Parts: sequence; structure tokens; C-alpha cells
Amino acid sequence: MKFSARKRTLAVSMALLSAGISTGVQASGFALIDNSASGMGNAFAGGSAIAEDASTIYFNPAGMTRLSGDQISVAGHFISPAADFTNNGSTLVTGAPMSGTNDDGGESALVPNFYYVKDLGNGNFFGLGITVPFGLSTDYEDDWVGRYTATKSEVSTVNINPSFASKINNDLSIGFGISLQYIEATLANQLDSGMICTGVLVQGGAATSTAMATCAGAGGMAVGDVNVDSSQSLEGDNWATGWNFGLLYDLDKDSRLGLAYRSAIKQDLDGDVNFTRSAELEAFLNGTSPIGSVGPAANAFSNTRPGVEAGIELPASLSVSYYRDIDSKLAIMADITWTEWSNFDQLEIRFDNGPYQSASVIPENWDDAYRFALGMSYKQDSTFTYRAGVAVDQTPIPSAVDRTPRIPGDDRTWLSLGLGYNVSADMSIDVGYSHLFVGDTEINNTDASFGHTVTGSYEADVDILSVQGNFKF
Repeated sequence: MKFSARKRTLAVSMALLSAGISTGVQASGFALIDNSASGMGNAFAGGSAIAEDASTIYFNPAGMTRLSGDQISVAGHFISPAADFTNNGSTLVTGAPMSGTNDDGGESALVPNFYYVKDLGNGNFFGLGITVPFGLSTDYEDDWVGRYTATKSEVSTVNINPSFASKINNDLSIGFGISLQYIEATLANQLDSGMICTGVLVQGGAATSTAMATCAGAGGMAVGDVNVDSSQSLEGDNWATGWNFGLLYDLDKDSRLGLAYRSAIKQDLDGDVNFTRSAELEAFLNGTSPIGSVGPAANAFSNTRPGVEAGIELPASLSVSYYRDIDSKLAIMADITWTEWSNFDQLEIRFDNGPYQSASVIPENWDDAYRFALGMSYKQDSTFTYRAGVAVDQTPIPSAVDRTPRIPGDDRTWLSLGLGYNVSADMSIDVGYSHLFVGDTEINNTDASFGHTVTGSYEADVDILSVQGNFKF
């Protein structure tokens, strides 16, 4: 990931370094798998092979060839995460304890999906899917202990996915789609006014210890003093394109194998940075405090030049799924999904202009992640279908050192239940529920901007409730 800010000072670079990236906790990294209520009931086991409604557009477009006629599916997913943080010895760069409260950064969200399938005849189908494949929101209080790394994080995407499918022969179908993806992000955090003051004086030639003492004394800005914190918020958005491909193969009359691939999508966001400077920092940067200021630093954290650019490559993924009818009532399914998070290996901050031109690199060191799922469906009769599933979802974050308050994810275990209800021959309703067990998640992360270390643990879990309507016409 690369940030590029134009005409910035070194003090502004210190702010941007602490921005990071926001994520969710209900799927690998900050991916959202919540794209079907029928699939939710099976913990998305067999997602690229089931093809029982129009949501197959997202999981495997080749599955459209198993549908009859034209169909619409509309779904909504209410996601309620909890991430209670407990401080276990967080420290300032000086080694002193970091002040601040514990907090729960979890933010509930509603994720919608829409799918439309058109039968073109002769085994050919057109589909349109609108989904939210990445995103979530975390929100901490401004005085919490990890405030210099993260307060508010919001990332959301909308993926418009026109797709085509064709039945090659009695056993094999193929599908292909184009993704038109919009991303919007807001990243906010508090700024340590004492460290900013110290950094400016050090750049002016002062020794670090002398600068800290000067800022804390006459300047009224001690390192880590929550009462004189400043803040920043970065906002940006962008459109980009990608593609996806799927195969569906009937092994025999009772079983089939699905394969689905989604490409990586490179997003280059453009937006603004908005700063709020404390009264003490304002006086210092303007040269009106007892300790004055240093030349170009007066323009630091100013909204007169707020342009910022950011780039992130959203990962590719590959799913292999198996589905089998045991008899006329019982079906089983399985799924393995790989996500290429290893391309998120570092966060690079680059400044193109200004008297303090510099670049900084923050290691992220994410790994590729895998998701394993098993599920079953039981058709009681022509009206009711019961579903259940379990899954293990690996985190791409390799250690507590690499984990940040914006990314408090860990391995998750899914337990899912679902119900399908056929209202009529042309209408059905699906309901799915999943509880994600996350457990204690350790964090021992030092932010690259100010050098403060957040040490503690998160006790996290997630509840997801999904409802979907399916209509044939």
C-alpha cells in the first residue's frame, strides 16, 4: 500500500504514518463473504458449486446455467461485531505508561446484495450482481489508549458485476464477469502534539531530551498528554475494474465440482486530509507560544493543501467447492478458499515536495490466508429446507507485532444455521445466522509515527443475521 501526499512537511508525514488501514473481523483480512443468506446457513461451504439461486453470480457465475428462467435475489446482512480491548502495559516512546481508556471498536453494519439472472436461451445466461466485497467500520473514543494509531476507520466497497455463463456440454459450464468497483475510505486518529513539537525542534537542531522538556514545560505539550491531542482524518474514494471466472463440472448425476477465481483489483484513492490542531500546537506552529516555532513547520497540519493519494491492491481469491446429494433430502458440501493477502507486505508513505521531502515504509508482512468450510442441507419437504455449516477462517496477520488497532483480526471459527422457505413456486425466503468465535487476540504494536506501543488483548466475536428473498418470473 502506498500513500503519496503533495507539498507536505515532516510534521505532516508523522500524522500520515499513523493512518494505517481499516479492516473487519468477520472474514479474512477486511474481506466480506456475506453475499448470500442461503449460503450463510451453510457457512458458505460449497459456495462455488451449490448454484441454488441468483447469488451464484458472486460465488461462481457458471452456476447460472443450473437456474431456470429469469430470477432476482435481494439480501441483507446485519453484522454485529464486538472487540473489547484490555490494556496490558501500553507504553509511550519514552517508556512511560500510556494513558487512556479501554474501548470496544466494533461497529455494527448492514451489508446489502442484489442479483439478477436472465436466461438468454440455448444454455446461455446473463447476470448482474451488486455486492459489498470489502469493508467494515471501527470506532474508538478519542481518549482511548490506542488513539494515536486509530480512532475511526471506515472502508466500504460497491462491486457491480455483469456476468455471462454458457453450458458447454451436459457436464461442463463456464462463466465470466467484469467487476466495476467503487471504494470509499475514512481513516482518523489522534495526533500526539508533544511528539510533533519535539520532532519540529529536533529538526531545528535541538537534542531530543531537550526538545521534549521544552515542549512539556513552556510549550504545555507533554508527550502522550491526551488533554492537548490534535487529530487528523483522511478521506478518499476511487473506481477501478477487475474480473472473475468460474467453472462448474458435474461429476455424476448427484455431485459436482465448482472452481471460481476473482482477480486482484488495484485501487488508487484520491481525497483530502483534515486536521484539527490543539490550541497549544496551534500557538507553537504559528510562532506565538513561549517557545516559538521553526520556519516551514508553520504550514504543518494545515488544511490549505489537503490533497492525498492512496493506493491499495485488493487481493485475488480462488475457491474450490464440492456438492453432493446423498439422497432426495440430504446434501453435503465442502469448500476451500485461498485469498492472496501476501501482496499487502508494507505500507509506504511518500512525499513528493516540500522542504522535508521524505519517505517511510511500515512493514505489514501479511500472509496468504485459507478458509475451510463444511455444510449440509436437509429438505424436509417441498416447503422447508434446513441448513447448517462450520468453517475455519485464517487471519493473514502473522503476529501480535503486526496487528494494529485498525486490524484486530485473528483466526475465526464459524457456526452457522439456516432456513429456506418456499412461499410459492415463484418466491422463496432464506434466513441464515452465524456466530463467529474469535477468542483472545494479542496485540503488541509500535506505531511508526510516534513510537508508542499498544500492548493488550481483544476479546472478540461476531454475530451475523441474513435474510434473502428470491423471485422467479
